[in-house]
Amino acid sequence: MFSRILSGDIPGEIVHETDRLFVIRDIAPKAPVHLLVIPKTEQYANVVELAAEDPALLAEMVAVAGDLAGGDFRLIFNTGEGAGQTVFHVHAHVLAGGLSEGSLGD
Repeated sequence: MFSRILSGDIPGEIVHETDRLFVIRDIAPKAPVHLLVIPKTEQYANVVELAAEDPALLAEMVAVAGDLAGGDFRLIFNTGEGAGQTVFHVHAHVLAGGLSEGSLGD
């Protein structure tokens, strides 16, 4: 699905892009700022695979999340169906803006 957004086949607001990743707004935001940071490659289903195979790309995802969050933020990677992962193309949820202690942002 994310690759189809990147190619323009599915609508999505790309707010940032590098050679290796892109960022879109979540269609069902759980916080005032809710972005998805997504590698352009579909090679990795989850963050565990990404960390093992391409730690530099993972570091780039974290750096971009921090740059775009505009202050304090929460970074979430859902890994596996039992953890709520529904799209098996690794992506990070960036939640920011008015989150409170103990909040999961949802």
